[in-house]
Amino acid sequence: MSASSTDSTEIHISGIARDSIVDGEGIRLTVFTQGCPRRCPGCHNPDTQPLVGGRMTTVGAVLAELDENPLLTGLTLSGGEPFLQPAALLPLARGAHARGLDVWSYTGYTLEELRAQENPAVDALLDELDVLVDGDYREEERDLTLHFRGSRNQRVIDLAATRATGTLRLLYKDE
Repeated sequence: MSASSTDSTEIHISGIARDSIVDGEGIRLTVFTQGCPRRCPGCHNPDTQPLVGGRMTTVGAVLAELDENPLLTGLTLSGGEPFLQPAALLPLARGAHARGLDVWSYTGYTLEELRAQENPAVDALLDELDVLVDGDYREEERDLTLHFRGSRNQRVIDLAATRATGTLRLLYKDE
């Protein structure tokens, strides 16, 4: 893929999992963003919560990592809270799609809360996602039998089907 002006866009991350099978369907590159204001008790990634820490990287560096593994089927944006930096993650999601990969994102917000922000960068990132796993983690609703989420209140939303039909579409109904 050719370099673009967005390749130098900086992203504040906690780390990257290069071949995850637990952050969405298939084999995925998962980017853990740094910073989350929600501080859910029992959070799976508590080291990603502080707004300080982690490291800076660029969209281009992450796209290069995508290019290194021909077995990848997708990119997952996790956290931390990815929607704290939607403008930085948008070119990354677009770059993944340009490579034929699907894009998932986890968020502590609900889809409705994200839409209510009326933030153009948030809306653009939502428009680029294939799947959104939404809702805060709730220890009292923890269920290890669920697909790609930790508590029953969270939803795995097929955003592509939701956009196409105009009706909320879930990938996994209550198991």
